[in-house]
This record gives sequence, structure tokens and C-alpha cells, in this order.
Amino acid sequence: MTDQAVGGEHLPPESADVPAAALPCRRDAGPRRDAAARPTVPAPLPEPATPSEPGGPRSARSATEFAGRRRELKELRADIARAGLDTLSGRKGARSRVLLIAGRPGSGRTALAEELLRELAGGYPDGVLRATLTGPGARPADTGRTARDLLADLGEDAPPGASEDELTERLRGALAGRRALLFLDDAQGADEVEPLLPDAPDCLVVVVSQGPLTGIPDVRPCALGGLDSAACVEVLARYAGPTRITVDPRTAESVAEECGGQPAALVLAGAWLAARPKSSVADLRQALGAVPLPEDLPSGARPLFRAFHLAHAALPPPAARILRLTTLAPAGLVDAQIASALAGCSVAAAATALRDFAALGLLRPVAAGDDADSATRTPDAALLPQYRLPGCLDALVRELLQEHERPAEIQLARARMLERTVRLLQSCRAMGEPDGSPARQQVAGLPRSLRFSSRQAAAQWLSSRRGALLDAARIAVADGELDTLDRRLMAALTRTLLAHRGPKGAAPDLYALHGLVLKVAERRGLAREKAAALLNLADLDGQAGRTAQAATRYRGALEAARSVKDPVATVRALESLGDTYTELGDWQRAADWFGRALELRLARGEAAAAARLHGRIGGVYVSAGRWGEALKEWRAAARTHRRLGETAGQARAMGEVARVQEGAGRPEEALRTCREALETARKADDGRLQAVLQLRIADTLERLGDPAAAGVHRAVGERLLEDHPE
Repeated sequence: MTDQAVGGEHLPPESADVPAAALPCRRDAGPRRDAAARPTVPAPLPEPATPSEPGGPRSARSATEFAGRRRELKELRADIARAGLDTLSGRKGARSRVLLIAGRPGSGRTALAEELLRELAGGYPDGVLRATLTGPGARPADTGRTARDLLADLGEDAPPGASEDELTERLRGALAGRRALLFLDDAQGADEVEPLLPDAPDCLVVVVSQGPLTGIPDVRPCALGGLDSAACVEVLARYAGPTRITVDPRTAESVAEECGGQPAALVLAGAWLAARPKSSVADLRQALGAVPLPEDLPSGARPLFRAFHLAHAALPPPAARILRLTTLAPAGLVDAQIASALAGCSVAAAATALRDFAALGLLRPVAAGDDADSATRTPDAALLPQYRLPGCLDALVRELLQEHERPAEIQLARARMLERTVRLLQSCRAMGEPDGSPARQQVAGLPRSLRFSSRQAAAQWLSSRRGALLDAARIAVADGELDTLDRRLMAALTRTLLAHRGPKGAAPDLYALHGLVLKVAERRGLAREKAAALLNLADLDGQAGRTAQAATRYRGALEAARSVKDPVATVRALESLGDTYTELGDWQRAADWFGRALELRLARGEAAAAARLHGRIGGVYVSAGRWGEALKEWRAAARTHRRLGETAGQARAMGEVARVQEGAGRPEEALRTCREALETARKADDGRLQAVLQLRIADTLERLGDPAAAGVHRAVGERLLEDHPE
């Protein structure tokens, strides 16, 4: 995860980074408080000095203001212009140039990279692409998913279920010929970076990592140490105001040394001092020194450890608990809804706590994207700002979570979070339904915090939370139980994606969801769930053109369905295998699988489905040129439709009988059958079917040498087509 918020040298503007309790912002009224049911609302942080008071912060600065690292910036820019190994050998490089910013988490490496990208962006007209290669809990990001997200940022599609190699190859191809910046944050090593490097010499790749990228040629690392003394003091003054720093500059320098020159520790220390206008810099130094250190803690990790534990210890207990529970947020993204569910407090209390954490450098706000302004204008309480725990603090907060929270409490917090996510998904899906629909009416009874004002607002929420929602699904099935809540979450997420993105747009995410279900079903021996997941995955494989893989999955689904005697999944697998072999042109196998499905449909008394399968088998035999067998199947389909009273279906089947007869070289019989089908279509009052049959009669009459009669039928058919367009 990135450590920009607490690890960088960007000096935040006062309006964003002084404690929320000191800002003139409106606070939403929360619901009635029940002391027996809800924890105490976190108390506001102590008021920092105001600009009019001695020692108050200076006037607000630009959000892009940068302290220190000017030498490193100059070296990085010089490295771009420096000749590479390929250039020295007389040929232009085939791949993008790679700049590496190396440093421990909290050293300001991400902030330095962002400042470099800001300065360079004007020279790269195809924009800046960003990806974080380490997730919460130091979990490596999935390379395939990263490549797919980058392709989406470029406006490129990738088939659902594509392999990692295919996705990275598509990414490299999409970047070829472009001039773009690619920022890969928090890479754990060269193995994560190398597949994403584009074969585009006009692109530039900026990588942030803790160590070298061994194996990638021509990479010169820019290794970060601590900030110089002047930059450290500037960071402290930005938070605490210049007066307290000016009156005691030597102590301020001592605090900088105590923080090891690490921007993350300096921000936490400065925010602690800003929240205490009556405390001096000496008080800060004393408080930092009083934080006990584990004996085995490396010296380089001590400054951040002290600063973080000082900030955590100063939080009110309810607020400290919310901070610890943020580590449970899917994909590391937390908003007031998620924090409220995790802690069991009101949304208003959670929103206040998150704003205060951001002011203290404990969380960093996540950019809302192009729709940020419209999001802030909407009244939707679900469209709330998102925050992320900086990567340099992730391990520290997780350690406190295990120390202070019992496993049962953690499990209950996760359950509350998943339940809230399900309700938001249901509300989001309902906004995709027409006005006045039952789903809309049901959502109207939900609390205001769980509703959306419009379909656009719901779609925006889904888009901004997509990664977190997919990660929530992963969390839900991680224990392998697939209990009621897990199933509700998977179903709600699937339906919501389909409602807002459609089958094609939702296919990649649905593939991932069905893959999660398959893994847990195989691990737990859940045959019904395994069959359903395999069927869904096979459908998506077939749509993506992976026909052979789809056939293999359909066979697996058939075996799983038969093992638990699930007739619905069994017949679906049989029919799908018939469709697959039809697509492959293997007519005999297709007819065989359709025939097995037909036997099962007949045994279950499903006459309508049986009639459809008779037609599928007849169509396969027509493709194989087996006219006699095709005629038998279509006649069976017509008889079944007649017994069911489906005159339109009967007319269509009779029309197919006529087509088979003509293909078999019996045009007179075909003409007679087609006329019978036309009479049946008239009874069904199906104008378009009548038009098709009229045109077929005209073609047959022309073959029989009666152009005049053929012209009459053709004219009638064309007129009917005009009256009954598709």
C-alpha cells in the first residue's frame, strides 16, 4: 500500500489536515443514541491553535507544496535524460525506461514519486496510470487483476477469465506506441514489476519499492534516507505552527532526530502537537521518548513505532477501536459506512472519527476521481469520502487489533460489515430497476443512509467501490463456509453488477466471483455449489471463445450435479454440452448430449422444454445432412407444441419440417407442409411468422417453376414484414 499521507513530504493544506474538530464544517446529526446498544461517540480532538493565536499554523498552502527531496528530484530527472545501455550500444531501447525510488515504508517514497509525476505529466500526453502492487496485510496484488484494471484505465477490453500472461501481453500491446507514465507503487520485487513493463520506449515507468529490482536491466535506484534538518523542521512547523518551532529551534531539531528524519513519523508527531496548542515542542520530545520500545525492534523502525503509538494512545478509546478495525476493511478502503458497521456506531460518529484520523496522519484520503464534485453535491449518505490506511502503518495497526480485540469480536465486526454491504448492494441494484418497481418500493423503506438519490449515484458508488466489493466477496468465502450471509453477498453483488453493467460489462467480475465460489466448493466438498460455479464459468468461457475449456467445465459440472442428484444442474449441463459441440461442428456428439437432456426432460414431464430439445436435435441433424432423422425430430416438436396448445410453436416447427423436406429433395411435400404451417400461424395471429412462411412458399414455388404464384406470395410476405418489423 502507498504511504503518501504519512510518509511523504507534501505539506497538506490546513483545511484538509488540521483536526476535524477545529474546522468550521457541518456535522450531520446521527440517530438517537442508545447507550446499551452503541459505543460512546468518539470525543472531538483537542482544539489546535487558530491562525489568530500565538503559535498558530500559517496560512493555507497549495496541496502540492513539497518539503525537501529537491536533490533526489533533480537526480531522478537527470536519470531520465541519461543514456541507457541500449542507447550506448547504438540502438533505441525496446522497453520503457524504469526509475526506481527505493526506501523503507514511511520514508516519503510515494510522495516523492507523486511529485515527480506531477512535474513530468505535461510531457506525456497519454496520461498517468497508477497501480499499487501490495494490498492490505502486505498481501501481493494479483498481477492479472492489476493488468486488467490498467487496461480499463486505457479504455481497452479484455475477455473474462483471460490468463495473467494474456492480460499482461494485452497491456504491453495497448501501451505500444503511446507516451504515458506508469506508476507502480509499493512493489515487493522485480517479479511483480517485470510483467507490467511496456514494450514502449516512449513510456516511462516509475517504481516505488523497499529494495532493488534485481533482474530488470538498466535500473538506477534513487535510495531515500531521512530528510535534512531544515525539511524536518518545516514539516513540524506546517502542522504545529511556526511560533512554537521558532521559540525552541534546538528542541525541534531534536524531535527531528528522534523521528529519524522519517516523514511519516514527523507528520504523526506534528499532528499530535497541532492537536495540543498548549503543549511545547519539548513536551512532544518527552512524550516520544516515553513510548516503550520492544527489545527486538530494529533501530530503523523505532521512530515510526514511537510516533504511531504516541498518536494512538492519545485517541479516545472508541476512536482508537475504530482505527484498529479499519484493517478489516475490504481492499483497505474504508468510509463512514464501513467504519460504522465495523465498530457498531452511528455513521455520523464514524465520519467524524475518519476525518480526525486523516487530520492526524493516521489515514489518507483517497481521490474521488472525476466525479468527486458531483458526489459531494448529492445528498446520498452512502457516497461518503474514502480513506486508506497508509502501508507503513498497516502492520502496526494490525498488531494492535490482535492485542486489543478478541477473535469473536473481530468475527462479529466482519459480519456487521458484510451485512451492511449486502444492504447497500440491494439498494444499489434497486436503483437500476424502473420507477415504481417492487425493488424500488422496498428500498424506499430503508434508512436514508442506505439509499441513493438516482441511478447515476448508485452506479457511481458501485464503480468507486468495485475493488473493495470484490475483496469483500473474497473475505466472505475465505473461511470456506459459504453460509447464509456469504451467499447473500455473492448473490447481491452478482445481481448488482448485472443491473448496472450488463452481462458483457460485468463478465470479468462475474468470472472472478464464480471462481471464488468454485475454490471454496472444492475445498469444502460442496457438490451443488461446485456444479453451479462450473456452469457459470463455462458459460463465460464459451462467450470468450474458449470452447474446449468450456466443454471441460461442463463435464465437471455434470459429474458434480449427478453426484448429488441435482436434476436442474444436470439437464443444464447436458444441454450446454450439446450447444458446445454444435459450435465445434461435432454433430454426432451434439445430438447425443441433446438426446440425453431430452430423456431427462421427458422423465420429469417438462413438455415445453422437450419440444425445444426436439428442435435442437433436428437442427443438428440438418447441419449434418441427415434429413430423415431431422424430419422425425421436427415432427415430434410440432406434435408436442400442438398438445400444449402452443400454435405459434407448432407453426414454427411445421415450417422447419417443410425446410427439411425441401432439403431432402421433396419440394411438393415441402410446399404442402408450408401452407399448413401458414394456416396455423394465422390462428396464432403471428404476423412476422406469417411473413417468413409466405416468403418460404414463394421460394419453393419459384423452384417448382411457378413464378407468377411466387410473386403473389412474395408481395404478401414483404408487406407483412413491413407491418411487423423486428
